[in-house]
Amino acid sequence: MSSQIKIALIDDEQLILEGVKMLLSNEKNISVCLTSDNGPDFIESLEKITPSEFPDIALVDVQMKPMNGFELVEILKEKYPDLKIIILSSHYKTSILGYMVKLGVSAFLPKNSNKKTFIEAITMVDKNGVFFTAEDHQMLFTYMNSSAKKNSLFEIADELSEREKDVVKLICQEFTNNEIGEKLFISPRTVESHRQRILEKIGAKNTVGIVIYAIVNNIYSLEKI
Repeated sequence: MSSQIKIALIDDEQLILEGVKMLLSNEKNISVCLTSDNGPDFIESLEKITPSEFPDIALVDVQMKPMNGFELVEILKEKYPDLKIIILSSHYKTSILGYMVKLGVSAFLPKNSNKKTFIEAITMVDKNGVFFTAEDHQMLFTYMNSSAKKNSLFEIADELSEREKDVVKLICQEFTNNEIGEKLFISPRTVESHRQRILEKIGAKNTVGIVIYAIVNNIYSLEKI
């Protein structure tokens, strides 16, 4: 985690771009390093910037042309798997949340979110890789109550072992590999091996997927988050 969180903004509404940039300009530990009003231009910009200028988090609008937010996220996750993504959208639906989770998005925020939630989301995503609002929790309950949707989120290749479940629970509590290793009396490298095996088994892309998997399979309770 860097001392200065570098943000990229992608939205086809100029007022939204300017408004969010102005809002973030008052935050000492957050800087906007890149803005774009469409997906193709943003991808082109990323290819040209130096590693030191590369954003930590991309704030992506869903409804854009010629490339919508879903298409952009798929490309970004393929080319830049470490880039954290927060979706900003006026359309806040369970189906969209589920789809974005499967893609490995770190947070999903309605455009009418207040400033406190917005800043908190950026800070938590930078620190922990994931941020859920109370509304997200409620939507995940909907997934838990629908076996078809629950099964569609993950393609389980093999059941998790008890040790892997222990690792999952600690990942959900936002512990680092070093901290998990200390608690389970194993090396950080072994923790990383477990983490990679868990991702492969559940078919998820990142920590977001692990947390969702743990919630929908009752390995970790929403009340604890």
